[in-house]
Amino acid sequence: MKRFDEMTAAYADLVIRVGLNLQPGQELLLDGYGSPETVVPFMRQIARSAYRAGSRYVDITWSDEVQNLIRLQEAAPETLDYFPAWRLSRDLPIVEKKGAMLVVFSSDPTLLADQNPNHISTMMQARGRVLKPLQEARANGEINWLGVSVPGAGWAAQVFPDLPSEEGIARLWETIFPILRLDQDDPTAAWEAHVQQLSDKTSTLTQKKYTALHFKGPGTDLTIGLIKGHRWAGGRTHTADGLGFVPNLPTEEVFTTPDRGRVDGIVHTSMPLNFRGTVIDSFSLRFKAGRVVEVEADEPAAQQLLDHLIGTDEGAARLGEVALVPHSSPISQSGVLFYNTLYDENAASHIALGASYRLCVDGADKMSSEEYQAKGGNESVIHVDFMIGSDQLDVDGIYEDGQREPVMRDGEWV
Repeated sequence: MKRFDEMTAAYADLVIRVGLNLQPGQELLLDGYGSPETVVPFMRQIARSAYRAGSRYVDITWSDEVQNLIRLQEAAPETLDYFPAWRLSRDLPIVEKKGAMLVVFSSDPTLLADQNPNHISTMMQARGRVLKPLQEARANGEINWLGVSVPGAGWAAQVFPDLPSEEGIARLWETIFPILRLDQDDPTAAWEAHVQQLSDKTSTLTQKKYTALHFKGPGTDLTIGLIKGHRWAGGRTHTADGLGFVPNLPTEEVFTTPDRGRVDGIVHTSMPLNFRGTVIDSFSLRFKAGRVVEVEADEPAAQQLLDHLIGTDEGAARLGEVALVPHSSPISQSGVLFYNTLYDENAASHIALGASYRLCVDGADKMSSEEYQAKGGNESVIHVDFMIGSDQLDVDGIYEDGQREPVMRDGEWV
């Protein structure tokens, strides 16, 4: 294997040149979230790669995730529904200037596990309300953006609890390097080929024009309606101006937008969900006419957290994404449970509560909020993915005339 510093430098180049596809003259808003000893060195490598790619300016901001823990422990509960409006005024100009946004995460999956789930929900909802215009800008294709994760002590301890800290971090890096195709002679060429394969799959699915998908697996019997005029996306997506970028690294999914009013049945998770600093081992949701009508989790705290999640706003109890991932994806085949949504969602087919992607609906970029929701799109301040795929999941495509055909069997493409 290549030397560690060569691999991380190649990772930074991959992020800038393939993920963001940063253009000469573009400004980059670079946010880091997590332990400084892990996040900051990689952000510096990102900055070097960005300037070499011709960036006009890289604006670096680092946030200490432990500050959230301190706030929950010490702040008066009635103050947790506050999030400063200036945070939006700091970030929104990057959208207006057609810049790019990148977030580097190195989060501890269980940092907030012992905190009051009501307080966590209040704090996160406040943040979501203030920053909603940024979420909408990303979802509407106004900007090229990307989120990536780098190993840190907290994450490594969750994934490899039996290893000493430094050894666990090293093992986690060794695990994600091949998943990111950084062990190959030309990672960029490898990613271009992979992205093309995903693009071919999205073209095939879009041409099918299914009216719904039916999911059948352990604890799952769910029908998800699809918006008429929907498109499938995956791998590389495009801004409204036509700039191609890959919003997640790694990525193995193809996805589209469900019809917010046509989801019925029950779904059971196939992998744990790391949500707001708490690991939820498993849960089930029952849908009727598009809305969650019943939540069942193994632990009372998880139940409470999920109840608050779907009560965030009117759209939080409805689906905003359906994504298909083969069980043979490199992340799944690694055999590692990452407790990190970016990685785990690319190990298994998944769905998401909350905001949907306008880029997956023909003409949605020109629709008002009311028109978009009438079409079947969903709006919310949240977007939370959870995994439902496994080697026992079957997926059927349903046509408007009611005919069905297999799309996946035992978790693999037919």
